[in-house]
Amino acid sequence: MLTLDGATGEGGGQILRTALTLALVTGTPFRIERIRANRPQPGLQRQHLASVEAAMRVSGARVGGAALGATAMSFEPGPLKPGNYSFSIATAGSATLVLQTILPALMLGSSPSRLALEGGTHNPWAPPYDFLAQAFLPLVQRMGPRLETRLQRWGFYPAGGGRFELDVDPVARLTPLTLLERGRLKACRVRGVAGGLPRSLAARAVEAAFGALGLTGAYVDVREVPSAGPGHALLVELIFDNVCEVVSGFGQKGVKPEDMGAQAARQAREYLDADVPVGPHLADQLVLPLALCGSGSFLTMPPTRHLTTNIEVVRCFLDVDLRCEAKGSGRWLVSAG
Repeated sequence: MLTLDGATGEGGGQILRTALTLALVTGTPFRIERIRANRPQPGLQRQHLASVEAAMRVSGARVGGAALGATAMSFEPGPLKPGNYSFSIATAGSATLVLQTILPALMLGSSPSRLALEGGTHNPWAPPYDFLAQAFLPLVQRMGPRLETRLQRWGFYPAGGGRFELDVDPVARLTPLTLLERGRLKACRVRGVAGGLPRSLAARAVEAAFGALGLTGAYVDVREVPSAGPGHALLVELIFDNVCEVVSGFGQKGVKPEDMGAQAARQAREYLDADVPVGPHLADQLVLPLALCGSGSFLTMPPTRHLTTNIEVVRCFLDVDLRCEAKGSGRWLVSAG
């Protein structure tokens, strides 16, 4: 059984999720110790247990030690079982991260799957649903599987209660993805959404982001959305010929909408100035399908600890030549094969 140190690198929950993903794909059992050792509250929280449960259900795995607050556990996967599944997080924990734990295995499965996920869809500590639907899944589809998703209810922090579905039509083998140029900027959308809160909060964030971006011709939209609890969000969507980048901001107590909008605009501007196709959060997510394919490459910004830690965990499970190399001018090439 493979033994992993949960304090490696960034020392957060992504180490566990990546290990679960790769165990499902490769059939490799593992034990992980010092889970989330670098976090203020170490050990398994509810959203991490939701990922463990999802991985267990789609594979009939044997799991030892998985409990709230546990700092060590084991996972022994069985044969993958594609099918129809419903997963729910009782908190605002990220439903998108639960999906990303099991998706790579199911998109390489023997038959289609339909997934329904409930929990947080829009919170400050995980990729929002819009990032999943517009930035990540379209690129994964270029590698072969057909993926169709539907957002049915927004789930803001702290209430959660959001819901979305995903249909997965798998492939036997992934096609390599090469993403070295983003192409021309075709459109920029600055969207504000409010659920159970005054629409004006979202409008103030949008106005601040639009002004700070300084992009002429940007499409601006503010709307109210169905949600299980109150919240508001800002989404800056940069649509290029070859890729879409989604930068987000979320309303929080004590933070002015104008400040939230300006911060999101700064992140979007950093990406625009970097002149690479893949932003830092998308790089974190793309490294797994790239490694599972065994071939392909993409250009990104300087690697985050999440990215380098993900690469370390991948190397524990897969015999793949996965590299992250500086190419100058703040451009880094991530490649496999």
